[in-house]
Parts: sequence; C-alpha cells; structure tokens
Amino acid sequence: MQHRTLRPFPPSFLWGASTSAYQVEGAAAEDGKGPSIMDARTDRPAGVADYTVASDHYHRMEEDVALMAELGLRAYRFSVSWSRVIPDGDGEVNPAGLAFYGRLVDALLAHGIEPVLTMYHFDLPQALQAKGGWSSRSTVDAFERYARVLTAALGDRVRYWLTINEQNIMILFGGALGIPAPGGDDPQREIYQQNHHMLVAQARAMRAVHEVPGALVGPAPNIACVYPASSDPLDVVAAEDFAAIRNWLYLDAAVHGVYNPTAWAYLGERGWRPAIEPGDLADLAAGRPDFVAFNYYTSHTVGAPTPDGPEKGGSQDQHLLIGEAGVYRGVSNPHLTTSEFGWEMDPVGFRTTFRQLYDRYRLPLLVTENGLGAPDVLEADGSVHDPYRIAYLRDHVDQIQQAVTDGVDVLGYCPWAAIDLVSTHQGMRKRYGFVYVDRDEGDLRTLDRYRKDSFHWYRELIATHGQRR
Repeated sequence: MQHRTLRPFPPSFLWGASTSAYQVEGAAAEDGKGPSIMDARTDRPAGVADYTVASDHYHRMEEDVALMAELGLRAYRFSVSWSRVIPDGDGEVNPAGLAFYGRLVDALLAHGIEPVLTMYHFDLPQALQAKGGWSSRSTVDAFERYARVLTAALGDRVRYWLTINEQNIMILFGGALGIPAPGGDDPQREIYQQNHHMLVAQARAMRAVHEVPGALVGPAPNIACVYPASSDPLDVVAAEDFAAIRNWLYLDAAVHGVYNPTAWAYLGERGWRPAIEPGDLADLAAGRPDFVAFNYYTSHTVGAPTPDGPEKGGSQDQHLLIGEAGVYRGVSNPHLTTSEFGWEMDPVGFRTTFRQLYDRYRLPLLVTENGLGAPDVLEADGSVHDPYRIAYLRDHVDQIQQAVTDGVDVLGYCPWAAIDLVSTHQGMRKRYGFVYVDRDEGDLRTLDRYRKDSFHWYRELIATHGQRR
C-alpha cells in the first residue's frame, strides 16, 4: 500500500537505544559479581576481545548516561547481569550489584530517560549452568525468584520490563552465541526442553511484573518476516514452516500461552517435543504480556527442501540459513544488498514484520534492537564518519512510519547500540554504537568516548520527532 500522507509518530513514541550487560559493562569479577556463561566462554576466536572490560560502562555509567541525555534519548533498553545480582544464580543477593542498577535507573530518570529493563540477555550464571542450566527445572524457579528480586528493588522506578532477549536465537543458533550445548543422548530434543523451561520461566516472570502497580512487561525475541523463494506453492509452505519454527513457536506461547500447531507438529515429527509437567500450561496461559518487544536486523528467504538435503544460503552470522532436510532450504535474496559483514539488509521487511506481528497479536510493539555493525574508524580529530549507519537507520525509521500509517501501534524504537560494545562474534571489530569507544581487541587504549556522525543525526531525528531524516 502506498500512502498519500504518512501519519506522524505518536506523541509518546520512545526514541531510544539499547545495550546488554555482558557486552558493555566490564567489571566482570568486581563488587561480588559471579561468572556467567559468557565470562566462562573458551571458544572465542584468538585475538577477539572478551568481556572482562568490554566498554567499561560499569565504571563510566554516569558519563554514558550523560551522553544518552545529550543524544536526546527518551528510553534506554539495557539488561541486568543475573550473576551480578545473584552471583550463583539462586543463592544470596549481592547488594553491590543490585545497587549498581539502582544508580543506573536513578541516573536515567534524572535525565528524563525511560528505563527499559531486560532481565536476561544470554548470560546465565555459570553456577546454574554447572547444575544443568536450562535443562534443570530448578533454573525455572531460580529465574522466577530473580525476577521477583528485581521487581522488589526496582519496580517503583521501572515501568517497562523485558523478560528474555532472543530466546529463539539461543535455541536455534546457540552455538554461534557461545551458549553451551546440552548433553545427553538427544541434544536437539534437550534444546527444546530447555526452550520449554524458558517459556515457563518467562510466564512466571511476567506474572511477577504484573504484581507491580503500573508495570508493563513483554517478551523480546528476534523476529523477521520470511519470504518464499518463489511463487511455487512448495516454497510458500516452506516459508510458513520456517516462520512457525523461527518466530511463532516462541511468541504464540508467550502471548497466547499455547504452542504453535505447525511448530508442535514439527517437534513431534522430529521426536523433540518437551516433557510438560502439571501446571506448566496454566503458567503459560497466565503470562499475558502487555506488549511485544522484538529485535530485527534482516529478513529471511527460504525455499522447499531439496532431495539432497540442506543447502547453504542467506545472511551470515547468527542469521546463517543452512536449511533443514524435509523442512526448508535457505537461499539468498537477489533483491537485497548486504552489509560489510554479509548480513542482508531489508528495511521494507521491517514494515512487513511490524504488520505481521500486530495482525497476529494486536499488542503494542517495541523495537529493542536494529542496527548496522561496521568497522568504524576514529579519525585524528576525534570524528567518526559512519554514513552507512545513518543510511541504514534512516531507511528503517522510514519503514516504521509506514507501519504506523498502516495502523500498527508502535511504542518506540531502541536501535542497537547506544555505545560501542563487544560484539558476540567479532569483538570490537564490529561496531554498532552512536558513540565510539576507544579500544580495540587487545589494547584497551583510553576507553574514551567519541560522538559519531550518526550520534548527531539521531539527536536531530529525536529532536524533530522523526520529521528530519
């Protein structure tokens, strides 16, 4: 649909930006913090930065929040490190860790920035992993308790809560993220048992948030529209199958409290259906999110599976589409360009994803990640010229306004990332932030902050409420 006139962004629209704890905070073993599975990773490529210091946000939080205020942010989506708050995941609460997030929230509010708190962003406490991780039912109880610790401490100041970041990516691409693979005789079935435990834990956490007056909560998966490779009906079926496995398995359970039927049939076909204990379905049904948050970087294109099995194609990194025999094959989309790191870029697919989500769930939508990773260069005069990032973000903001005009209820936009942080895959070589952090893979340099050209562009965009792009 081509609109004659575009609707303005809603007056309450939250212009924001995002980070995650393990990628930005550093201070990995300070003030009582316990190790997470990300701290314990041993599979990072040689020469790629780890998370020991990251962007040193833990020690520079006030400076970083001041930069966010200068940028004009109306929201900041961050995550809490579970092992900073409860070092072993289910034992004693660490007062120093909890106090850090209290100071962060207070600093944001003092600058008029809405905190958007993510409870869990990949970094399971290593002590829980050693006891079985998400394969253990005890982790479900531990997560509910952790959620209640957070709401008790911060619920009077935090209105927007996110449960689990990109649960679907952890399940589908866990190895690429550094998530430890499950053991046992059937690891793939165990992955979907872990997924079920996360869904139950998420539902219980949403119930905990709803006990806080005025608090709102939602899931935060990575959602992307899926195109059929052609108008061949078999390609269309493959696209719908992959969308169910990649997207709707997670959100149907989070929003409606039930497993998606196509995804459930897929799990049955593979022998991967999880064990469901008494009370689990009641917990899922009681979740009832107030909005849906989602991360979007690119779309997917798939075709019908070939007799010879999976076929490589599509975008790179965690979005690598290898395909699955009997289900789909990943293909590259000839209508899209790719970034320097091989990710397909599809701003129009962003609009399509908005429409699919809103049509399916009729809940307000909050974008919690969207951005372009690139090897930015700090010039001698302290400038960083990133026109490629500005173009990427401008094209995606254009499509948000198209979606708003389509009738989609959009709460806000929190692109990735507020400042440079350690990429899960390429360390400091792949930068996303509006603010440049002066360090590289092995040399911490000064860790000073520098405003990129995109910083100034986004500040003007926010100041004009999206009118000047």
